[in-house]
Amino acid sequence: MDHAADAHRTDLMTITRFVLNEQSKYPESRGDFTILLSHIVLGCKFVCSAVNKAGLAKLIGLAGETNIQGEEQKKLDVLSNDVFVNALVSSGRTSVLVSEEDEEATFVEPSHRGKYCVVFDPLDGSSNIDCGVSIGTIFGIYTLDHTDEPTTEDVLKPGNEMVAAGYCMYGSSCMLVLSTGTGVHGFTLDPSLGEFILTHPDIKIPKKGNIYSVNEGNAQNWDGPTTKYVEKCKFPKDGSPAKSLRYVGSMVADVHRTLLYGGIFLYPADKKSPNGKLRVLYEVFPMSFLMEQAGGQAFTGQKRALDLVPEKIHERSPIFLGSYDDVEEIKALYAEDEKN
Repeated sequence: MDHAADAHRTDLMTITRFVLNEQSKYPESRGDFTILLSHIVLGCKFVCSAVNKAGLAKLIGLAGETNIQGEEQKKLDVLSNDVFVNALVSSGRTSVLVSEEDEEATFVEPSHRGKYCVVFDPLDGSSNIDCGVSIGTIFGIYTLDHTDEPTTEDVLKPGNEMVAAGYCMYGSSCMLVLSTGTGVHGFTLDPSLGEFILTHPDIKIPKKGNIYSVNEGNAQNWDGPTTKYVEKCKFPKDGSPAKSLRYVGSMVADVHRTLLYGGIFLYPADKKSPNGKLRVLYEVFPMSFLMEQAGGQAFTGQKRALDLVPEKIHERSPIFLGSYDDVEEIKALYAEDEKN
């Protein structure tokens, strides 16, 4: 046995150690956020384990109900939702929970309440489970800034008021990407230890990328600026090489690749979905928060994505996010379109 190597393995930066280190920078901190995050991490580990054995455990079939978005719910969606709701409530640090799977917000009973509100999609891309494509959990955290009875208004805030956001991707490895407002960090689950280890410190998205990611099956329904932008990706007029198209159809996987390799992810509004398809609170906001923290941009076609103020908990929005320069290009096309 290599004892030196084993000893070195105990000096790893786990996600718990990382968050405690961050907490120590704020002497007034009571550790509430650390406790909340440890419950989210536990939920991610649980779902990761369930996803890995879904085929064996017959968890893949339809649960027979339809969720608020009109999508048929799969058993894993239902399980993941239950796992996260239970983990968040039992943390004793939350007051309001908004899940993609539940029509109404969940209000935690007074005895278990805390100062945070969490918005989440427990299993994004779950229609891809059967074919083994990466899927994930997306979450965003707000602070409750009063001591009155919590209401839905407490989560209907712009994304720039989020205090943290992240996603956990269940793929060839299980990776949790997190930002608490001071950069973006990636942690990979070491199954032998059952711990998330810091493997991607301070992720920075390249300023410009050579990949674009969009569902081109919707091209006939796009507006002018999106059509022009994608045309420009494929047939650049300035002598630069064409961009490569990569589209998984699972937001976590597509955004993860964009974050690491650069480029742009687009889910524009179109004639079929005039308000866009992705949900503001638990898809657009957390991913936009991470992109900006990594040095990229996120734009709705009208404004900075994090400046949106949602009016309903399941509101949708178009989104263009990714490398700074690539998003600048689409912004210029929309500005030009407005003038005409």
